[in-house]
Amino acid sequence: MTTETTIAQLFDRWNAALQTGDPKTVAALYAPDAVLLPTVSNKVRRSPAEIEEYFTQFLKKRPHGTIHQQNIRIFGDLAINSGVYDFDLTTEEGLVQVLCRYTFVYRAEGDDWRIIEHHSSMMPEYVDRPGPPK
Repeated sequence: MTTETTIAQLFDRWNAALQTGDPKTVAALYAPDAVLLPTVSNKVRRSPAEIEEYFTQFLKKRPHGTIHQQNIRIFGDLAINSGVYDFDLTTEEGLVQVLCRYTFVYRAEGDDWRIIEHHSSMMPEYVDRPGPPK
């Protein structure tokens, strides 16, 4: 039986994949039919190649995520984890922290869970501020 703890740990797995710096490792967590609406790109990613391309760029910022609030719901072979997280990012201006809303939708595939939908967007107070988020 899948528990909220199991689903919460999927974020930890994804965040650990970011720490590898390898876009293929991160992209492998997404199902072949996944959709990614990324934090720092205007382009919706609809294929494994596009998702990997996004992470090739994003990982250059050496992201590290921390969840502040999560809401987990499980519906058989689907699970949703949505809430608020932040990222520490390394930019030309130095280390910045970006506060974001997120939604991960997971689908069970055998004994594993894959991301089928991932939406991440900066909180409005960050979007409206001039200059890089701090």
